[in-house]
Amino acid sequence: MMEKCYGAAFPEFLFRAMNNLLSIEELSGDQICELLALGHKLKAERGCHTEQPLAGQTWALIFSKSSTRTRVSFEVGVSELGGRPMFLSTRDIQLGRGEPIKDTARVLGRMIHGAIIRTYDQQDVVDFAEYSKLPTINALTDLEHPCQILADLLTIEEQYGVGSWKDMKIAFLGDVDNNMGRSWMWAAKRLGFTLVLAGPEQALPKAETLAALDCPNIICTTDAAEAVRDCMVINTDTWISMGQEAEKGTKEKAFFPYQVNAELLKLAAPGHIVLHCLPAYRGYEITDEVLEANAPVIFREAENRLHAQKAVLYTLANSRKK
Repeated sequence: MMEKCYGAAFPEFLFRAMNNLLSIEELSGDQICELLALGHKLKAERGCHTEQPLAGQTWALIFSKSSTRTRVSFEVGVSELGGRPMFLSTRDIQLGRGEPIKDTARVLGRMIHGAIIRTYDQQDVVDFAEYSKLPTINALTDLEHPCQILADLLTIEEQYGVGSWKDMKIAFLGDVDNNMGRSWMWAAKRLGFTLVLAGPEQALPKAETLAALDCPNIICTTDAAEAVRDCMVINTDTWISMGQEAEKGTKEKAFFPYQVNAELLKLAAPGHIVLHCLPAYRGYEITDEVLEANAPVIFREAENRLHAQKAVLYTLANSRKK
């Protein structure tokens, strides 16, 4: 077990060549593993950090999508590492009135020390990093949700051991051609575990996405039972992502065969866990019974957003010092 308040500086290798966190795709397998190792250490020493890498810094949280877990975990994380979080809703700044992201970036780049962005278009995060010259974190876009995947992997390691995902079959059910599905696919590509994505035909990853990944350990199926069979980790997400509310009726009918329920989980491996990135819509993608049975893991998964994101912040801050 990791010692609390161990005091020693983190190994140098943890801070190599990482200026932004824009996607799982842009990380190497080694970088992912290093962030997880650092996340475990920061969690173990919470409340008695010996280093404050964000001391004297202001980090902006620029959000055009609503948030509970992301906002709270980043505000707390920045504060615990010695920095000052500044929340900027796009409703309150000129981005919401049509100012180009590159102009906002060039202004903020002269005033703040880093940015955490939760928005729709991945290109906005990429452009902000380019024009601001600041360390920039993707806190969710329609393309990817890298912080959530790091928290999920951290949770799996807590449950089964460091690197335990290596020989696992992990399933993701429902609307799998979304930011979570794409981030899980890149994690499988980088780390080598078997990932099974199950959903209706129209919700499976596009052929060009799979061709770009070129990863034999990613399996797509319309059969929920086969996806879950002998699986150690079963993952799901809301069927209706932000901005898709008009599709609610059509999607619900198509996705009910992929609901995570007690009957389906009888096929999973003994000792399996269920993950959900929240918020959960009970009775839709997951039943109330299953969510409550797995609440200790699911809400620890939510907590681990804080620790995984602190690892990202810590790494970016130390990378900039070089």
